[in-house]
Amino acid sequence: MRDDHTTGTDPDVATLGRIETEIALLMRLGEATRRATGTAEHRVLDRAAYVILRHLDKAGPQNVSALAARLNLDGSTVTRQVSAMQRDGLIARTPDPADGRGTVISPTPAGLQRMAAVRAARTRLYGDILADWTGDDRDTLANLLHRLNEALDSRNRRR
Repeated sequence: MRDDHTTGTDPDVATLGRIETEIALLMRLGEATRRATGTAEHRVLDRAAYVILRHLDKAGPQNVSALAARLNLDGSTVTRQVSAMQRDGLIARTPDPADGRGTVISPTPAGLQRMAAVRAARTRLYGDILADWTGDDRDTLANLLHRLNEALDSRNRRR
């Protein structure tokens, strides 16, 4: 009897290898696409600021510790990012009502405007890229990417 795990022909191992390769390519091509996109809308926010603003827009104002925990980042990293965003007028700090020693971060109208511009530009870009896909295929892709992100997030939170 043949042991597929040692020969590398196990269908699950082969599929997982394909997934690993496709994710690596997705990350590389996503970054290359971001850099190559000529419109200014894609560049009005860096990736970190975009993710922070998207989260604050969805979840509401919060302190740096909660933000860092949600984004699976070190608090000092988020503090640096938030400080830069405050200098750029993208977020505002207000006293934390639960802890007078701390602050709560919330997006400014300018921050939300830039986030909306980037989101709209990315939506148009992916609309162009996926123009020949069926609506069902796009929906399936969105659902599977959501499941993958949830699984990655869950794994990171267990660590």
